[in-house]
Amino acid sequence: MPDYQAPVFLTELLKAKSPSGAEAQAQAVYDTHVKPHAAAYANDALGNRLASLNLKGAPTLMLAGHMDELGLIIIFVSKDGFLYFDTIGGHDLSIISGRRVIIQTAAGPVKGVTGKRAIHLMDDEDRKKVPKKHEIWIDIGAKTKAEALARIAIGDVATYDHEFELIHGSVGTARAFDNKVGAYIVGETLIRLAKAKAKLNAKLVSVATTQEEIGTRGAQTSSFAVDPHVALTVDVGHATDHPDCDQRKFGETKLGGGPIICRGPNINPKVYDRLIAVAKKLKIPYQVEADPRPTGTDARAIQMARGGVACGLVSIPLRYMHTPSEVVDLEDVENCVKLFAGFAQSISKDESFNW
Repeated sequence: MPDYQAPVFLTELLKAKSPSGAEAQAQAVYDTHVKPHAAAYANDALGNRLASLNLKGAPTLMLAGHMDELGLIIIFVSKDGFLYFDTIGGHDLSIISGRRVIIQTAAGPVKGVTGKRAIHLMDDEDRKKVPKKHEIWIDIGAKTKAEALARIAIGDVATYDHEFELIHGSVGTARAFDNKVGAYIVGETLIRLAKAKAKLNAKLVSVATTQEEIGTRGAQTSSFAVDPHVALTVDVGHATDHPDCDQRKFGETKLGGGPIICRGPNINPKVYDRLIAVAKKLKIPYQVEADPRPTGTDARAIQMARGGVACGLVSIPLRYMHTPSEVVDLEDVENCVKLFAGFAQSISKDESFNW
């Protein structure tokens, strides 16, 4: 298999440390790559990035992908200099310990290790238990509380020290594909349409949203500000093609099978039909998932903005969600960019998706 080159914009987003509420590093990457191609560019009080094309077009199409990720936040330092934390977003507590982490401080990054009592020091019953958050700590090599607080501060955030790498062909692993791929897709779609000077009837607003992992908060404010008629959200979705995943419960989706197009009450049926039609026209592989309730994505918030928004949701198949080593096929990411660009170009002047 020939060497696969991951896009620089995406790799820089994956390298950025950006837990919910502390997205500055991802914001900077988005600013660098997207702002030069936008007809208008703005930020807001929640840290969202809003890039627009074809400012006088109609209807308004919003593309949304969140740039925040899971993290840890320091809440206490013991007298011996060990740091205790709370979680930002939905962590699996069974895999936090024994990880290298990077803490973002005012003076720069501080490295540490998450620790807990060794298995040798546990009795049989303790070995069967998942440790609670207060039973895990971060060790930065400090000997006293004063020494630790000279290097970090209460409220500093940390992320796992697991960087992006390709493991085979276009299949890669990273700590935060969820959802740096989404922020990349909405930004890259705008970049390509701008470079190609593509004919658009719609006004296009690509938004890298914040704080999705703690309640789709950036999507709530940005969708109110954009006031879109139609919106596409992109996030990651569960690839169910690995062992110990009952497809009778979770549906059938696979890595490398193409973007996953969602169907259900969170999704406008006209938007769904258009996504399918565009995928077929452009010969883009795709998969379908069904969700019977408001999805756990920014689409949940955007659909309910103002008087309601015609929403679509496309997910990138991902294995091992919310772990330090998520796995994605970057060909699925590329196909989603093509799908979003095709959707934007398919919209006719003043088209309505009301039904």
